[in-house]
Amino acid sequence: MLCCPVAPHKHSLGQLAFTKGGRYQKRLFSRSVRCGGLADFIGGDLLKPDLGRWLEDVEKHKALAVYSPHEGGYEGRYLTRLRYQGYVFLDLSARGLGDPETTLTKIHPVCPPHLGRQPIARWYFPPEVDYRLNLLPPEAKGLVVWIIEAKVLSKAELQFLALLPSLRPKVRVIAECGNWRKFIWKPLNEIAGLSPSEELQASTQQA
Repeated sequence: MLCCPVAPHKHSLGQLAFTKGGRYQKRLFSRSVRCGGLADFIGGDLLKPDLGRWLEDVEKHKALAVYSPHEGGYEGRYLTRLRYQGYVFLDLSARGLGDPETTLTKIHPVCPPHLGRQPIARWYFPPEVDYRLNLLPPEAKGLVVWIIEAKVLSKAELQFLALLPSLRPKVRVIAECGNWRKFIWKPLNEIAGLSPSEELQASTQQA
């Protein structure tokens, strides 16, 4: 167990001492933090040689549920590695996404707020996934739909996201479904409770 001394600063905790002049003076003391090993110095995510397995699982399962630490930042390494492979990203938040099937694959209406004065209007937007698939550069490998806060989605919505790569072969789905003490991932069809027969049926309908 390594011990890392931490220098005191003006906001450090200390003891109040009564001086001769009748004033209170804060007496600072040094603190120490126990480090578990080398990972606490350079970051545990930098020591994990799992980027190769990450790329293999993305290509194998095509839709993954990821769990990252609460402090954030760990998922950036895995996102960057996919970008190096030639993928283009579509970042979406599950909050306000609406019906994933309608928003991602169909022309869908959006009603802007009228604020009580303007007339109620309805605008129509193209499918988010299909629109960006048409705009992919020729050298792009595919489109990664990265959805944050996916833990608020229902089981049926997660099942559609797991089936989306079967409907759009050039699409990969990464859904942030929660938090864990380290960055881990699982196939999204397992999290959504999707059976292999349902996946086969979706791919057959696409064919």
